[in-house]
Amino acid sequence: MSDVSVAAATDRIYQSLQADNEDIDRHIADLKSALKRESLKEAVLDPARLVQNNRSGRKLLQAYFRQRGVKVTFASS
Repeated sequence: MSDVSVAAATDRIYQSLQADNEDIDRHIADLKSALKRESLKEAVLDPARLVQNNRSGRKLLQAYFRQRGVKVTFASS
């Protein structure tokens, strides 16, 4: 894990999602450590930048992140 900011880790997650989830677990781990360093409890993602921006896609993403210890919410448009 590297010392990246929450914003940088989030951008890497968006890139990973666009690249068919390449290295997604590593990016989630980086996001988790960045959230802890910045004393944040959850990551806020932009639903417009998701590959599957529908309810089932968002719920699947939330469940996957939750299994890895990261709570995800979505910014309202």
